[in-house]
Amino acid sequence: MNDQIEQGRTGKGYLFAIGSTILWAGNMTLARGLSSSIDPLALSFFRWTLACLAILPFSLKHIIAGWPIIKKRLGYFSVVAFLGVTAFATLVYMAGRTTTALNLSLISITFPVFIIIFSRIFLKEKISGLRGAGIILVLAGVVLLITKGNVKALATLSFAPGDALILLSSIAWAVYSILLRKKPKELNIWALQGTTFILGWAFLTPFFLFGRGNAAPIAWNATILLSIIYVAFMASLAAFILWNKAVEQLGASRAGIVYYSMPLFSGLLAYLILGESVGLVHLLSALFIVPGIVVANYSPKKAA
Repeated sequence: MNDQIEQGRTGKGYLFAIGSTILWAGNMTLARGLSSSIDPLALSFFRWTLACLAILPFSLKHIIAGWPIIKKRLGYFSVVAFLGVTAFATLVYMAGRTTTALNLSLISITFPVFIIIFSRIFLKEKISGLRGAGIILVLAGVVLLITKGNVKALATLSFAPGDALILLSSIAWAVYSILLRKKPKELNIWALQGTTFILGWAFLTPFFLFGRGNAAPIAWNATILLSIIYVAFMASLAAFILWNKAVEQLGASRAGIVYYSMPLFSGLLAYLILGESVGLVHLLSALFIVPGIVVANYSPKKAA
C-alpha cells in the first residue's frame, strides 16, 4: 500500500514538473513570436503587473506578517528581485528579437552550470571531476549552438546577439538562485515570491516609462492581449505553483531533471506555431548540453 501511495505521489510529481516546464517553454516561444509586435520592456512590464495582481491575494498576509524581516533585509530582497524578475525576464524577451525560440530554451537551461561555477568562485565549493566534465560538455554545446556549428565564428563574435543576451539571463538567474540560499528562514515561499514580484515590478517600471519615448506604439490586438495574459498567469503564477508541487512530491533534483526537457517542448511549439526549423546543430548541441547538465548535477547516493 505504501509503495502504491509513493508511486502515486511520484507520478503526480512528474506531471506537475512536466506541466510547469511546458508552460515555461511556451514563454520562450512567445518571446520569439511577439518580438516584432511589442517591445521587450513593455511585454515584461505588463507580465509582471498582472503577475503581481495575481499573487497578492495569496501572499499579502504573509508579506505583512513578515514585514519586519523584509524591511531589515530590504537590500537583499532588492538584489534578488532585480535579478530574478526585472533583469531575467526582460533579457529573455530582448533575446527573442534576434534568436530562435529553440536557442532561447537550449541556452537558458545552462544556469545550473553557472550556479556550480559561481559557487566555486564565491562560496569556495569544490568542483568534482564529474562536475568538471559536465561543465565542459555544456560549454561545448553552447558554443556549438551560438556559432551554428562554425566554431571559427568565435574569433569574430559573429553570432546572434540574442544568444549572448539569453546567456546573460542565465547568469542572472544563476546568481539569483545562489542568493536564494541566503533567504530568511522565517519567511515562507509566498512572502518571498510576493516580495520579489512586487520589488521586481517596481524596478522595471522606470525602465518601461523611460523606454516608451523611443519604442514603437503597441498595436494592441487579441494575440498580444492573450499572450500577456498567458505569460502573467500561466508562465508566472501557474508554473510557479506547479513547480513547487513538483519539488514537494519529487525533490529538487528529480524535478530539475525534468526541467532540462524544456528545449524539446520549446522546439516542438516553435515548429508548430512559428514554423521555425529544427536543424542538426540543435540536436547536436542538445546532446552536449542536456547530458552535461545531468552529469554536472549528479550526486551519487551515499551508502547507509
